[in-house]
Amino acid sequence: MYEFLQYQVRDAMTVDPIAISLKAKLREAEELFEIHDFNGVPVVDNQRHLLGMLTKFDLLNAFRFDAHTLVPHYEDIMEQLVETVMTRDPITVTPQLPLSRLLQKLVETRSKSLPVVEEGHRLVGIISRQDVLKALRRTTVGCEAPAS
Repeated sequence: MYEFLQYQVRDAMTVDPIAISLKAKLREAEELFEIHDFNGVPVVDNQRHLLGMLTKFDLLNAFRFDAHTLVPHYEDIMEQLVETVMTRDPITVTPQLPLSRLLQKLVETRSKSLPVVEEGHRLVGIISRQDVLKALRRTTVGCEAPAS
């Protein structure tokens, strides 16, 4: 378990993750969620600078009923651009952040994944709850509790 304390985000993140453009349609994002079982996808510009995150929650929020629309039209909503519903200024982490601090941040924010950025807000990775769990398992395999 002590080995886990030495790990940084860079040791467990997915490098160069799939991302989506501001101008992509919600239909395209839904396909990514379906094909890859993502809970969220980073939204980037042409230089891969992070502009936001689009999550399944954001997508669901696009279908919210309001005073003007009793039943949202699925096809119309799916033609909307990602930028209309994405989360702007998402919580981010750097590759150098210790995994122990990341674990705390994931628990506190109840986030399923966080984008990893370097200087200039350039997206370099994504780190998920599952990645942290794998790192915990990897650092404890073969370790036994001391005999009492």
